[in-house]
Amino acid sequence: MSIDRVAEHHCFGGTLTYAEHGSEATQGRMRFSLFTPPQAADGPVPVLTWLSGLTCTEDNFTTKAGAYATAAELGVMIVAPDTSPRGDGVTDDEAYDLGQGAGFYVDATHAPWTPHFSMYSYVTRDLQQAVFNNFPCNPHKQGIMGHSMGGHGALTIWLRNLNLYTSASAFAPIVAPSQVPWGQKAMAAYLGDDRQLWAQHDACALMRALGDASQRPGILIDQGLADGFLEEQLRPELFEATCAEVGQKLTVRRHEGYDHSYFFISSFIATHIRHHVAALNGD
Repeated sequence: MSIDRVAEHHCFGGTLTYAEHGSEATQGRMRFSLFTPPQAADGPVPVLTWLSGLTCTEDNFTTKAGAYATAAELGVMIVAPDTSPRGDGVTDDEAYDLGQGAGFYVDATHAPWTPHFSMYSYVTRDLQQAVFNNFPCNPHKQGIMGHSMGGHGALTIWLRNLNLYTSASAFAPIVAPSQVPWGQKAMAAYLGDDRQLWAQHDACALMRALGDASQRPGILIDQGLADGFLEEQLRPELFEATCAEVGQKLTVRRHEGYDHSYFFISSFIATHIRHHVAALNGD
């Protein structure tokens, strides 16, 4: 898969690339940003995929997370795709939590969201091809992480693709979309009333269905206690209980005073990158 390099910037001894490419999954043009660390000059490096939250583009993480100094130090690539298909021919909604900027990392089965809203297939197939065909990274050393809607995406995509991604982490993730308003709205719109389809994109349901998780790498979650969405939309305690049921190693760190913003993410992103590098190195 070919890409168009829209812009490139030197950054911490490496290169930050903004790219655009055609996607079969979304039947349109998609954009992503990608940081290549200096170590890639000597050979393929591990790669982390970052999935952003509602209203975000490929630019939010890139400009606000402050991740690239640590990525350069540890020799890891980070790719951050857009959160949905976009364009004049792509269905949208007036609400911020549906439509463009709110793909929820599912493959829509209902009109008017088909055929463009297939973000699950985009992340796990088309983005993979775009990255590995054009950048020096190791397909056998991948991790996935994200924030809010993107935290939901990271956890569910990891659980459905354990052969693809070794490690997972999240900031303030939606862990049980079937049980909270954000998720229920999106699942009903994109997938209809079939709750079995919803369960395929619900981290709690997937974790429970997979059963014994004692041999899987641990998951890291950071959650701010001043997050205005914590009690109604996020509910990390549901995921904690499910992980305990199946023996999944999980660390949930709760932080007084921190909210849902990128100020929160930038405060702890280095720990997440180190979490992934340790898992990818088998530590």
